[in-house]
Amino acid sequence: MTGDTIFALASGAGRAAIAVVRISGPRAGAVVQAMARRVPAPRLATVRRLRDPRTSEVLDEALVLWFPGPASYTGEDSAEFHLHGGRAVVAAVADALVSVGARPAEPGEFTRRAFLHGRLDLTAAEGIADLIDAETEAQRRQALRQSGGALGHLYASWAARLTRILARQEAFIEFEEEDLPEDLDARVGVEAAMLRDEIGAHLAASDRSERLREGLVFAILGAPNVGKSSLLNALAGREAAIVSARAGTTRDLVEVVLDLGGAPVVLADTAGLRESADEIEAEGIRRALRRAEEASLLITVFAANQEPDDATLRILQRPDSSCLVVVNKCDLAAPPARLGGQEILAVAAQTGEGLEVLRSRLAELAADRAGLTAAVGLTRPRHRAALEEAVHWLDDLSAAPLPEMRAEALRAALAAIGRITGRVGVEAILDLVFGEFCIGK
Repeated sequence: MTGDTIFALASGAGRAAIAVVRISGPRAGAVVQAMARRVPAPRLATVRRLRDPRTSEVLDEALVLWFPGPASYTGEDSAEFHLHGGRAVVAAVADALVSVGARPAEPGEFTRRAFLHGRLDLTAAEGIADLIDAETEAQRRQALRQSGGALGHLYASWAARLTRILARQEAFIEFEEEDLPEDLDARVGVEAAMLRDEIGAHLAASDRSERLREGLVFAILGAPNVGKSSLLNALAGREAAIVSARAGTTRDLVEVVLDLGGAPVVLADTAGLRESADEIEAEGIRRALRRAEEASLLITVFAANQEPDDATLRILQRPDSSCLVVVNKCDLAAPPARLGGQEILAVAAQTGEGLEVLRSRLAELAADRAGLTAAVGLTRPRHRAALEEAVHWLDDLSAAPLPEMRAEALRAALAAIGRITGRVGVEAILDLVFGEFCIGK
């Protein structure tokens, strides 16, 4: 399919001042020649009248840019038409492009071609997709680091180290009679163990990067009528949940997405926790508890003018719970200093008292759980699965009784890491065997 010449609208669909149509493929130059009469100088925006090659009718007066391969995004000959953004203009240009042999691109096909031509690896391609989907500043920064190659460079460095280790192991097997270092086989085990520990530490620290990409979940839990929905509305800045004096108003999950200190957070209001004979309310409570199990943080809410209920107090006693205790309605009664042995934040959702302090604290907790640092971490389950497989093979290395089995474990670990970036090769191993040890001199 890379032999086709493709095009796509790179800007948003609909009425706009400018619409950008991208073209890539072996006939990109011929397409530009047919519609703009001549190909402009590389990377120089040039005004051209675009014509329908079939009728010579002027379709638009546009900026035309030419990017000869391999110095283009896809690595192929590429061009851009910057058109006036009317739908009729875009449709007429697309029709003319089809008439000269180009076809509409499939989703992600430009970036796929960039990968196939070695312009970026799979992690960078995933970073570009995340950059497009980024909704918060922290997501933008993480995606930009990944699309810029930070994650790919880390994994490539591990692959390079594994390649050197495997080269030494292969040399020990194939060229045992040559003048090689006596401790070569032992050094293989030591270096492999060091790399295994590094990958393991990376896996342990990277939960946060995955959560930042996917978004954190903060669940609001508490008894009926403690002001959970009022708190959700106050933090969201809009009437997202129904507020009523009647207990049990919230029966299903009500969720809003917030940007807390740059981290995306799904804030979930849940049904009040109590024993209920009402089938619908009981289902809402079951969903509330299930959401609590999935949440990164439990915002456990009490009312200052009510006695704490047993169901909510039990949440604070969970050994694995991560709770922020909030006492609402502090304008109606004095809040306690502590609840369940934990410090509290006192607020009045109806008047706004204490909300800025609460919002600031939630932003701190979101930043901590999302890992808003400059460090690069894995962002997708496939990265984690591949690195866990690599660690498994490196763990097997120490138990392998034969050098051939150790070499096979190293090859499997290298292949697992190579799958993350999409680059797995064997020629580099041979180059290192003959280059580092000068075999066959």
